[in-house]
Amino acid sequence: MVTTDSGGTVTEWDERARTLLGHPRAEAVGRSAGEVFGEQVSHEVGEALQERTLWIGTAPVRHRDGHLVSTWLMAKRQEGDHGTEWLLSASPKAGPLAEEDRTLAEWGFNRSPHHIGLFDTDMRAMRVNVAFERAAALPEDQIRGLLPSDIVVSEASPQVDQAMREVIETGEERQVDTYARVPGESAEHAWSIALAPLTNPEGVVCGALLTASDRTKHYWARRRLQLVNEAGSRIGSTLDITRTAQELVDVTMPSFADYVAVDLLSFIHQGDEPPSGPPAGPVRMRRTAMGSVSSEFPDGTLHPGDPTDYPMASPVAEALARGRPAMYEITESALTHWAVHDPERATRIRLYGAHSVMAVPMRARGVTLGVALFARKESPTPFQSDDMLLAEEITARAAVCIDNARRYERERQTAVTLQRSLLPQSLPEQAALEIASRYLPAGGQAGVGGDWFDIIPLSGARVGLVVGDVVGHGIQAAATMGRLRGAVRTLADIDLPPDELLTHLDDVVIRLGAEDFAAEAETTGDIGATCLYAVYDPVVGRCSIASAGHPLPAVVRPDGTAHTLDAPIGPPLGLGALPFETAEFDLPEGSLLALYTDGLIEARSHDVDAGRATLLHVLDCPEDSTPSLDDLCDDAFAALLPDRPDDDSVLLIARTRRLDEAQVATWEVPSDPAAVAQARTDAVRRLADWELDDDIRFTAELVVSELVTNAIRYGLPPIQLRLIHERAVICEVSDASYTSPRLRRARVFDEGGRGLLLVAQLTQRWGTRYTPTGKTIWADISALTG
Repeated sequence: MVTTDSGGTVTEWDERARTLLGHPRAEAVGRSAGEVFGEQVSHEVGEALQERTLWIGTAPVRHRDGHLVSTWLMAKRQEGDHGTEWLLSASPKAGPLAEEDRTLAEWGFNRSPHHIGLFDTDMRAMRVNVAFERAAALPEDQIRGLLPSDIVVSEASPQVDQAMREVIETGEERQVDTYARVPGESAEHAWSIALAPLTNPEGVVCGALLTASDRTKHYWARRRLQLVNEAGSRIGSTLDITRTAQELVDVTMPSFADYVAVDLLSFIHQGDEPPSGPPAGPVRMRRTAMGSVSSEFPDGTLHPGDPTDYPMASPVAEALARGRPAMYEITESALTHWAVHDPERATRIRLYGAHSVMAVPMRARGVTLGVALFARKESPTPFQSDDMLLAEEITARAAVCIDNARRYERERQTAVTLQRSLLPQSLPEQAALEIASRYLPAGGQAGVGGDWFDIIPLSGARVGLVVGDVVGHGIQAAATMGRLRGAVRTLADIDLPPDELLTHLDDVVIRLGAEDFAAEAETTGDIGATCLYAVYDPVVGRCSIASAGHPLPAVVRPDGTAHTLDAPIGPPLGLGALPFETAEFDLPEGSLLALYTDGLIEARSHDVDAGRATLLHVLDCPEDSTPSLDDLCDDAFAALLPDRPDDDSVLLIARTRRLDEAQVATWEVPSDPAAVAQARTDAVRRLADWELDDDIRFTAELVVSELVTNAIRYGLPPIQLRLIHERAVICEVSDASYTSPRLRRARVFDEGGRGLLLVAQLTQRWGTRYTPTGKTIWADISALTG
């Protein structure tokens, strides 16, 4: 290796240059290239490098002792820090091959690890090396004169012939990647075949060179890596146990195995805690997923979902007991051994024809979940140790995903159970509304949410309807929902109007958020919720509604007019912002009132407006048809919700009823103690007209007497008495005072103070509700109907 600067002076001279030309480095460096190599060579190279950057040729170079050395030279012009430099390379082997060199080249041809063959223009073999002979299982003298497709017969042979023909015709190289079975072996090999033209000095194609490399190990290594990557992307796409198991089957079949099955221990499907330690005794499992390249299965009639038992001496039970994968060659002796403990399964395996089987335990986080079974039948290659490592890695990925799905399903079932226990278990008895309801928890990865509804009987035959939605999902949202539902019921029991109820509920949410924040709860102190509260009065056919950030109800009137109520919507609960407002609407008898959560009308497939329009379309039925409310609920869910909704959905549909005028009696009572007797008489007469039994009339007469007396004595005029005949009797006395009555314990010699105590003992419920003009004391005597 010699370098010269832009002036032609030698700047570098290595030991190999000294060996070739005899000049020591100290003598060569600093002299001109012409003095070292000869003026003719130096001049020829200098002229050539003025037009191009590379020159190659042979020239005689004088040795230090004076004789000429035939040398091969390569000069390359490079841009350096000191101008143009020459890079000169000389080889003492330039020129014709010596006899010993020919022998070495022959050895290299024959002993090359690559399979090399020389073919003439008729594609007939002329020469092949030893590796080619070994792959073809034929000696060279029997290979000569054969076509490529005659030497190795496979499905890809015509492809190789065609490629070689193109090489000879076009003079261009070709590359063929194919699979062929080496004679004497059962497994196919992956071959990378390079075809190049052989040309004479005039450039005429005289034949073709075939070089084949066995890339089987690289091929399978790449295939295994691809399978691992595919398993990582395809397995665990959902939190569904069955689907995850089937994804393991789909990924590994048919590229890895001809038959794959996943059996999981029963505790997974039952939602129980995992057992401690390895299974003891026969292992009861459940087939979760399976697949085969053909219509035949070694398990006979076993289907996904069916239970299956494995004796302790079976390969599956042994693999589970050891906690390590097991690989078996299906030989007659192995089948005979298995038949002793499990004759039916051994017979089915023999009929199926599998020749290689693996049982890989599925374990995640120290818990044994089940086993994955792999079998090869069509593929002639038995499972190898690398295959077992690959199956173990893929199965471990699937096991983690199945365990995640198991844990998610357990938490989801816990949340669903908690939420359903907090929702109404049955519709309360009331005559104001015909009601049907539906609740569907979220089916996606979000989990169950905090949607709820309630039907609350109120005084005066009225009914309160509640629909709410807590932000978030999981057990925390369900627990928060239960707390808010209890608060709504408590506030409704004191007969607060809708706007006041939501105002108090807003305070409750703010307080709960502060308590959770102080306790460092998972909610981080923020509890978001929406709620809608509606009160329907069947006596006057009026509905009062207030909303805290919740969608307004849909209404369908008896004439078929369908629309969404137009009412103000306040801020969501927990903000303590603007006040809430109550809106009142008259609803004719037979109207439909639909309350819902946003999970019903909002989905990925449509926006809120489209969902609301679909709901109105479902509710708007022809006038000559009166579908049941349960059918309407089912139709709405079918039209609006996918199979696995992303959010909880609640739908509450009510058909309004009106109490007949004959069921309500009202009297104005003078503020005079003498008017009590007349009030009792009027009440008893009306009770007789309603044909109520004597016990109810006696109790009602006593209650009317006590309530009217208290209103005259402690209240302010005007005083009004109203009886409502719903399921039994509701007695109401109203006056203009806002002073609330209260129970007190009368002493033995007190002449009064026992009226309200007597009323409380004789009625099912009693209470006070406030109105814009005063208060109303009411008592429900319906408990005496039995």
